[in-house]
Amino acid sequence: MTGRLILASQSPRRLDLLAQIGITPDEVLPADIDETPLAGELPRQLASRLAESKARAVRDAVTGGFVLGADTVVACGRRVLAKAETQTEAKGFLSLLSGKKHRVYGGICLIASDGSMVSRLVMTVVQFKRLSAGEISGYIESREWEGKAGAYAIQGQAARFVKRINGSYSNVVGLSLYETAALLNGKGFYTEENL
Repeated sequence: MTGRLILASQSPRRLDLLAQIGITPDEVLPADIDETPLAGELPRQLASRLAESKARAVRDAVTGGFVLGADTVVACGRRVLAKAETQTEAKGFLSLLSGKKHRVYGGICLIASDGSMVSRLVMTVVQFKRLSAGEISGYIESREWEGKAGAYAIQGQAARFVKRINGSYSNVVGLSLYETAALLNGKGFYTEENL
């Protein structure tokens, strides 16, 4: 690989995902930005804006290297399901997702060492089975929902709730690996020997 890679995210899931494809960032610098949706902002727009804002914020704080920003937005219709902060909120999110399809938008933004920027938006459709009150309560008790957009982790116990998925699985976990590798490759992060 050529150049340094800085991940503008504090998500341990994104680090694990990058490791799956043989990438270890040289530095992890979480971006301190306001993630509140703007008035009238659609979930897909929010994911793209936050990924770009994270990458730009970190780029302004470092010299050189590649900066990778990413954000995941879970949406049921136009409603954004952020990271649930309470058990009551998590229960509400899971009840809303029960028996329905929802969308997971993954914004990815890469700022190359020459300052040029590229970004992608990945959408995955996830369908949950109808959840019983007991299943929801059991999942809440597991505390696995904490810190997760939409109050669930597809790579954990919530996998049993997923009836169908259409699109990138890794996007739902936190970062579309196909799109990320394509962006890095397109900007010359990989050398010929790594392809």
